Amino acid sequence: MTDEQFTRIRLFLYGQVQDVGLRASTVKKAEKIGVTGWIRNLSDGRVEALAVGKSNKVEELLKWFEGNPSSAKVEKVDVVTKEEINYNPFEDEFKINPTI
Repeated sequence: MTDEQFTRIRLFLYGQVQDVGLRASTVKKAEKIGVTGWIRNLSDGRVEALAVGKSNKVEELLKWFEGNPSSAKVEKVDVVTKEEINYNPFEDEFKINPTI
């Protein structure tokens, strides 16, 4: 067990967030800043993501979403859970999950 602390967030993105390259650009951004987790489209038009990393890196990802990355028009970022954990279940991976 490690003493390292991580922040885990689950969020939903609203607006024009599908078919604009958001998922692929999120993978690139997350890998660049050292955040792991996943992102997926939802059948209702939202995008859902789960991200784990150092607190400042997770905050950087949130601010990046709010800045309308790629061709997205993010109207709202809804963080539904945010918690501190002492492990990273995703190791070194940020991936695109299938649409549900």
